[in-house]
Amino acid sequence: MRAISDLHISYTENRDIVAALKPESPDDWLIVAGDVGELMADVEWALTLLRDRFAQVIWVPGNHELWTVQRDPDQRRGVERYEALVAMCRRLGVLTPEDPYPVWTGPGGPVRIAPLFLLYDYTFLAPGTTTREESLAKAHEAGIVCTDEYYLHPDPYPSRQDWCAARVAYSEQRLTEVAGDLPLVLVNHWPLVRRPTEIMTHQEFVQWCGTVRTADWHTRFDVCASVYGHLHIPRSTVYDGVPFEEVSLGYPREWRRFGLRSDLARQIVPRPEGFTA
Repeated sequence: MRAISDLHISYTENRDIVAALKPESPDDWLIVAGDVGELMADVEWALTLLRDRFAQVIWVPGNHELWTVQRDPDQRRGVERYEALVAMCRRLGVLTPEDPYPVWTGPGGPVRIAPLFLLYDYTFLAPGTTTREESLAKAHEAGIVCTDEYYLHPDPYPSRQDWCAARVAYSEQRLTEVAGDLPLVLVNHWPLVRRPTEIMTHQEFVQWCGTVRTADWHTRFDVCASVYGHLHIPRSTVYDGVPFEEVSLGYPREWRRFGLRSDLARQIVPRPEGFTA
């Protein structure tokens, strides 16, 4: 079972990379941890292609899929847009955070895959601030403001943080229901803990990267791996004995700096040979 995120196929170079992605075996699963693209048609193109190649595709939304941009003929917003994406995935046979958590029974299994959609609530405050208002003001002063502020609408929720609270409560209940059954692979576009963001150059941006509400999920539940993207800093780390995998492709200007990784679709289960937590 492999994972990738932040495909950003609005860039021709990235679209070509996605077009070349292939499984290692006919039985391989692929986790797509968000930010396929901004246009509904682009998301459908990529997920259809990957669905046709991998035995099972599991998708969670990133912030870019939830944007409502002028160039997209589909102008649905907020929850309605998310539900339209889920309906698209169901037509394609792609699993989402709204489906029963599937069980991987291949090498390294059995493990249960829990795709999540949690958003963020500005509780990863910018350094030197103590409130959301101060944190946002500091970001605006620095000129480091996430585009979500303009294109990611929370309708019908009054705010993105209210939508986040609802998603966290929903996901927490579902995880509690399966706790103690099988080891879990948690999949969310945004990291579940703040620690991966500590190496980011612009700490003002961190407030758009997660929520403190999930800080103990990797230890509270029987988690064997946590998969995420969003940061565009692909790497493997371990927190409290649990592997965290940032699996993003990122923008061409980013991956060109070091060249494409050999493990673009990173192996999650079984753990790669030589890995120790």
